Amino acid sequence: MKVTTALLISASIVLGSLGVFLLTRILGPLPISITQTTTNKLSSFDVTGETSITAVPDKAQVDLGITINNRTVKAAQDQANTVINDITKALKEMGVDAKDIKTQNYSINPSYDYASGTQRITGYNVDATLEVTLKDFTKLNDVIDAATSLGANQVHGVSFSLSEEKQKEIDKQAREEAIADAKTKAQELANIAGMKLGKIINIIENTPYTGGGIRPMYEMAADAKSALEPTQIQPGSNTYQYSVVLSYETF
Repeated sequence: MKVTTALLISASIVLGSLGVFLLTRILGPLPISITQTTTNKLSSFDVTGETSITAVPDKAQVDLGITINNRTVKAAQDQANTVINDITKALKEMGVDAKDIKTQNYSINPSYDYASGTQRITGYNVDATLEVTLKDFTKLNDVIDAATSLGANQVHGVSFSLSEEKQKEIDKQAREEAIADAKTKAQELANIAGMKLGKIINIIENTPYTGGGIRPMYEMAADAKSALEPTQIQPGSNTYQYSVVLSYETF
């Protein structure tokens, strides 16, 4: 009886193993799934660094306006072109590079006599604008005086800014100072709060803001006496404000 039972048990084991073998052969390896969950706790600490840099602009731009009225288009054009050529020649003789003298606007429009009720054309206006860029500010006042003496009857505005080279220098200096300020603040706050700072994991750079700056508007003098007075324009200075946000790992 015992022998028979043992034989039956052995047969069951063999048949079970054979079934698993055959099932594996048909369906392929049976998948074994192990689920593992890993939780990372990450805390960050943000701090803002700021700086302000005052710099004197090294580039000026002045827009010289010319308005000519004459009875015919050709006469108005000829007169305007003469004024433009005379101004351009004078500026070049003063040392202004030709590439820094640009015709920004040139338009021709009819003038009408609205008083008679017929809207009769009485002549033509030629409006032109010369854009002059200077890096030598000692020439700025002389450029305006020379242009107005030769027929420019409008000075639309004078703007001061930084050249591309100087702007890059200011940006580099501002970044260095703002990041140094942020690091100092972060360490001081961490010490007070009892935190341990890790590595910097993110940096946000805010768009630099230019405070101050000028673009004054100048109108032609109303009387001959003031028209003879020399122009006096100074660039002043601009304040460039810059900030960054540093994000630290904390423990």
